[in-house]
Amino acid sequence: MKPAYRAFLQQLETFIPESRLITDPLRTLAYGTDASFYRLIPQIVVRVESEQEVIELIARAGAERIPLTFRAAGTSLSGQAITDSVLVQLGDGWNGHRLEDGARRIRLRPGVIGAQANRILAPFNRKIGPDPASINAARIGGIAANNASGMCCGTAQNSYRTLASMRLILADGTLVDTADPVSVAALRQSHGSLLAELDRLARETRSNEALRARIEHKYRLKNTTGYALNALVDFEDPVEILQHLMIGSEGTLGFMAEIGYHTVEEHPHKASALIAFDRLQTCCEAVALLKATPVSAVELIDRAGLRSVEDKPGLPDFIRALPNDAAALLVETRAATPEQLETQVAAISSAIAHLPTSQPLSFTTDPVEYGRYWAIRKGLFPAVGAVRKTGTTVIIEDVAFPVERLAEAVTELHALFRKWHYPEALIFGHALEGNLHFVFTQAFDTADALQRYEGLMEDVAQLVVGRFDGSLKAEHGTGRNMAPFVELEWGQDAYRLMWQLKELLDPGNILNPGVLLNRDPRVHLDNLKPLPAADPLVDKCIECGFCEPSCPSRDLTLTPRQRIVIWREIARLEASGEDPERLAAMRQEYRYQGTDTCAGCGLCSTTCPVGINTGDLTRSIRSRDNGNHARLAQWLADHYGGVTRTSRTLFRLADATHGVLGRERMQRLTGGLRRLSGNRLQQWTPAMPTAAARIPLATKGADTHRPKVVYLPSCASRTMGPPRGAIDSRSLAEVTEQLLRKAGYEVIYPQGLDAQCCGMPFQSKGMFDAADNKARETERLLLEATGNGALPVYSDTSPCSLQLKEQLDPRIRLYDSVDFIDAFLLERLQFEPLDEPVALHVTCSATRLDQTGKLKRIADFCSRQVVVPEQIGCCGFAGDKGFSTPELNASALRTLKDTVQHCGEGVSTSRTCEIGLTHHSGIDYHSIVYLLDRCSRAMNVQP
Repeated sequence: MKPAYRAFLQQLETFIPESRLITDPLRTLAYGTDASFYRLIPQIVVRVESEQEVIELIARAGAERIPLTFRAAGTSLSGQAITDSVLVQLGDGWNGHRLEDGARRIRLRPGVIGAQANRILAPFNRKIGPDPASINAARIGGIAANNASGMCCGTAQNSYRTLASMRLILADGTLVDTADPVSVAALRQSHGSLLAELDRLARETRSNEALRARIEHKYRLKNTTGYALNALVDFEDPVEILQHLMIGSEGTLGFMAEIGYHTVEEHPHKASALIAFDRLQTCCEAVALLKATPVSAVELIDRAGLRSVEDKPGLPDFIRALPNDAAALLVETRAATPEQLETQVAAISSAIAHLPTSQPLSFTTDPVEYGRYWAIRKGLFPAVGAVRKTGTTVIIEDVAFPVERLAEAVTELHALFRKWHYPEALIFGHALEGNLHFVFTQAFDTADALQRYEGLMEDVAQLVVGRFDGSLKAEHGTGRNMAPFVELEWGQDAYRLMWQLKELLDPGNILNPGVLLNRDPRVHLDNLKPLPAADPLVDKCIECGFCEPSCPSRDLTLTPRQRIVIWREIARLEASGEDPERLAAMRQEYRYQGTDTCAGCGLCSTTCPVGINTGDLTRSIRSRDNGNHARLAQWLADHYGGVTRTSRTLFRLADATHGVLGRERMQRLTGGLRRLSGNRLQQWTPAMPTAAARIPLATKGADTHRPKVVYLPSCASRTMGPPRGAIDSRSLAEVTEQLLRKAGYEVIYPQGLDAQCCGMPFQSKGMFDAADNKARETERLLLEATGNGALPVYSDTSPCSLQLKEQLDPRIRLYDSVDFIDAFLLERLQFEPLDEPVALHVTCSATRLDQTGKLKRIADFCSRQVVVPEQIGCCGFAGDKGFSTPELNASALRTLKDTVQHCGEGVSTSRTCEIGLTHHSGIDYHSIVYLLDRCSRAMNVQP
């Protein structure tokens, strides 16, 4: 670390805990990486939790001339969220929100994820205006800082247009809340000269007819290149000008501590159509006609884009036969009522009825069908990423043209792709705004590759600006990527004005310097990110960060994206041999940061654009690290019946000791023993299970008049009973059998059940042979018990169900408990729902099994108030990690208690998850089967 930063770090230690000051090489590299194709490694990463910390940080940085870069989610694409100085991350303190005026306004802290804001607003049929493709990962701070828009947002509903208020920290540490008249008055008093200068610049801009006309012309299109100069034209009050300048400023003018939005209506009724045209020209003519109709979104996809996804499930067969000059529009319209929707569909269809289409125009209102269309549209970017050559990156550029010249612009872009040899490049975009994205793959490892990229970008800039007077950045933000081209797009006067604004609001140039404005004409060619081959399991990763919100270790150690970043660096160091000491240190540190604290839950694969399950990489690494334990793993697999019996004995002894010592003394004793062992002993908590009652292996008496089901209790439910003091002391197997019989089923247990295991305990540790052997044994037991698949199988634990569904003979009809209950039991039982609220936890395996809707429906039968805690995904217990690495479980569930403390109980579908949920929530979590059994009674059902 450079001496200046070492001294600055000492200052930070006076007001920020050491745990939130990161300087080690592994994490600074990991945390410093964003979704762009640039890389800078920060000297220090700081996690801030409050406005006061930010104020102090900015003041200290200003005094020491230390640059700061604020990071939200790191999903930005243009290099605006990286630094080689101090990177500032947002902690939990930035996740708050406040609804106002019946949800017509919402005040959001910058750490709130965009999709989370929309879930908060959904009960009011409202949403925020911006809708970027990254909304499930992008945070409000980044959405506003980049003025991100999206497919339905256009220019009318972006952050600039829907801004209501802002809490803002200036470069000198001053905090102002523009919604608070007292705060605004104080700002006018303390910063009168600054506001007067803003007022002067605005008046000069408005009186300069050429400059004013230039600004008004530029914002006819989507435009995020440079600063929001339209603020100087649209507003006269310098406070309004100030807060609107912050939108799209990429953290270079101040820190947005809260953004207040005017929300927009979210119409419940939707219809979509995928309309193909044999000629691009006709397609673009349709765009111009549709602009005057009640459409919500019109997305253009060129022939290369269609070709990249034409084999995807759900896309019409005729797409494959389209000619080379074809293009398509994905059109959506939304309405408050079905009747209004029907009228709108008719108007849209009529507007383009005279144009020849490749197939008859047809709208669908089926959510599954139109959801598939939009999923395909969103998959265009990753479609290129999935087929890219290892070692190359995927670049997505973002330009805007006048709509009336769209066909001409697309044609000329294709000509540039041919000129610079980018045959895989494809174009899609928000056609109503003339906003096109083009995607291509790029290597940066040779001078020729770099020259080719430089040539393409120079030609694109000349095409967009010189030929069409369009926008070089329509919605992705300027960043480092387009900073050298801002003057080309805007002209000298506007560019000079932007520098004046930067120097006025950040005179020390400490806020994200070099981003958005940069006098280095080649900055876009510097600090390019390497993507070396690391492992075929993750080589397709494009480091977008979409995986991060779903990862339980995201606030403890590393996220899936960051694990891949470090594993790539390890692979690079191994291949180059350049720094053996650094390699050894990184490998050692990665063991905890990357491997030990990875839950391996696979939720990352559900949000990854190219379907990467980083847990597979973790299991692969564990397999290599645990290679010497293969014989032990196989011995345990061969003697699994003894293992389960021993486990029950240990739980029985632990519970007896708990009963003698009491909770507090038991915690002190076991905690001390764990510390003495160097954390090798498992952690005990009051939520530790008692021993489950042994399941009788004999099949109950046959009743030929009742439907039969084979019940497969997991090893967890066979060994772990409820904790001491639970609402119901029966084992899960006892309750499940009673519920099934209540619903009219005859329950059959497989023979040899004591030794059965799905293989997951071995699989998760990378002991693949032992895992496969146990899965095959279970398969044989189930084939025998079901008569080669004649009977259904009920599996009571969702992680085991997921594991087995991926392994078993297809003749075996295995149902997870949720699927079986939803499909067969609800209609065979009568329910008396509870009045008190019940917390519902959807496990990672249930999410991957697509059971969220079913679980909520089942819970609704049992309680009139079902609470699904926000931002709680995978609990991080991960089989046994809640015992061996309890900090992972604690971090994943750190916000749980506050959100469920008003609930009487919690339900889930995994016995091990329920241990951690109970411990960290303070309420009793158990299988949803307990709740079903308690709230239901048998009805007369004909067999």
